[in-house]
Amino acid sequence: MTSRDSAGTAPKAPAQDPWDLPDVSGLIVGVLGGTGDQGRGLAYRLARAGQKVIIGSRAVERAETAAAELGLGIEGADNAECARRSDVVIVAVPWDGHAKTLDALQKELVGKLVVDCVNPLGFDKKGAYALKPEEGSAAEQAAALLPDSRVTAAFHHLSAVLLQDESIEEIDTDVMVLGEVRADTDIVQALAGRIPGMRGVFAGRLRNAHQVESLVANLISVNRRYKAHAGLRVTDV
Repeated sequence: MTSRDSAGTAPKAPAQDPWDLPDVSGLIVGVLGGTGDQGRGLAYRLARAGQKVIIGSRAVERAETAAAELGLGIEGADNAECARRSDVVIVAVPWDGHAKTLDALQKELVGKLVVDCVNPLGFDKKGAYALKPEEGSAAEQAAALLPDSRVTAAFHHLSAVLLQDESIEEIDTDVMVLGEVRADTDIVQALAGRIPGMRGVFAGRLRNAHQVESLVANLISVNRRYKAHAGLRVTDV
């Protein structure tokens, strides 16, 4: 029976600690676009942290070759099998193939936790600039295409060069995580936190994904000017 105060109001439950994150060590993570630089880097870092990882590609031979090169128990599969076998699916495909890839995998991604890390960018002689999809962002496009999946957004601001550098033990950066359901964003934060040096920070709902995706254009400019592989840190949290 619930206790009540003198006014007859049930006491509020204590606030959940934002850093009380779930154990995600047993989850299988699939990486669509896992043969590209960003996908390979994420697959390598998660597997190195002890996560079971499957790389997906349109061509199974490419996925299997990339998995064999990376080692660490990583498997290669075509995109459909990767999606079916994984608990969490990271979308790391090129922007121009984003909609087509997800549309073809609607059935395989039903009920899955999908983590979109795609950055819609254009390039011209002045450098990189942000594109704004009709849905508002790549993550919102994913949510529109996958109504029966649990779509989140994360891992946008990571250097593929650093992710793939085997000599680097820690990646000094925060990962901004967006989504509609706290349980889902907590899982993604916990996955990010498995990579040494990395921390997942909740950064809002999917409607705020555009500016997070767009910031990569600024980081590209930073990297070019300073010959760096810049990341982000959120202070005071």
